[in-house]
Amino acid sequence: MKNKGLRTLLSIGAALAVIYFGNRPEDGGGVTNSVLLLAVLAGLAVWYLTRPGGKPVS
Repeated sequence: MKNKGLRTLLSIGAALAVIYFGNRPEDGGGVTNSVLLLAVLAGLAVWYLTRPGGKPVS
């Protein structure tokens, strides 16, 4: 994927999805530190997995 803006959007979207689905408002608590850590890791994983490839496959 060559578009840096799209990579950024996908990374932020993945992090926000983890925060959204990891939120537990019925327990009276908000977002925990572990959910924030998972969100950052998800964003970094998407950023890494969508990086442009180096060499074409022959």
